[in-house]
Amino acid sequence: MYYFIAKPLRGRKAKLHEKIKERLDREKIPYVFSVTKDKEESKLLAAKYSAEEDAVVVVVGGDGMLNVVLSGVDPERCTLGLIPAGTGNDFAETAKIPHGLDALDILLKGEPKYTDYLAFSDGRRSLNIAGLGIDVDILTRCERMKHLHAKSKYFLSLLVSLVKFRGIRMKVTANGKSEEGNFLIAAVCNGKQLGGGIRMCPTAVLDDGKAELVYVECPKRHKLLGALIRLMQGKVLSLPITRHVSCEEAELEIAPPFTVQYDGELYETSEFRVKCIHNKLKMYRGNG
Repeated sequence: MYYFIAKPLRGRKAKLHEKIKERLDREKIPYVFSVTKDKEESKLLAAKYSAEEDAVVVVVGGDGMLNVVLSGVDPERCTLGLIPAGTGNDFAETAKIPHGLDALDILLKGEPKYTDYLAFSDGRRSLNIAGLGIDVDILTRCERMKHLHAKSKYFLSLLVSLVKFRGIRMKVTANGKSEEGNFLIAAVCNGKQLGGGIRMCPTAVLDDGKAELVYVECPKRHKLLGALIRLMQGKVLSLPITRHVSCEEAELEIAPPFTVQYDGELYETSEFRVKCIHNKLKMYRGNG
């Protein structure tokens, strides 16, 4: 049985829900379709549906919605699906899942594949990328600007962060080695990109049993804009101040509490230990 958990849609995407149901009805495929009002309801439904026999839990939404559902399901009891309908859809790009209605072909005609995910010591999970640094600083400022257009909020938040961000003091540990310093950004990657197309780690693979740890020293003030531009261009791995480690587990030690983004969703936490979970979750996707 297919269990769809969908976010409310507006604008050009508003008719997607009905088009999905029309095709399923036409092909006489049994399903349950739920449009949820908030994260808590989405997570509760994910837990409920994943407990059903032979359940395929399908997210209709973006990276944030996918993250919420992943944190609710029992990964070893159900199969996960995705119809990308968010703003960035970064995980879908790595997973080679087409946007909108075309994603139904993968669900209805494809075979599920084992897909790694990241499990954190605070109980959260991530399919794409989790981390902290100047990206979280920008997103946090965006959330405080309630009455501006999205692009205006991001631009203003970026300008303020460029002036005020001083880096984050932390100790990074992976593969038995540690490094302490002041960092611009630190990210644990299962997927390749974040922020609507910023290629944080192009070498990431979704089913190799490895997480890709990328962290960047915070440059001097006059070099910060240049480093940020390289980051936005997807060239952060080419910077001499960048470290890249493939690992199964990693830990970032920072003075608590601090804010982390898990697939674009912001949460305050007091610890950051992560493990790549391999060959437990099956998902309908391409060959990312």
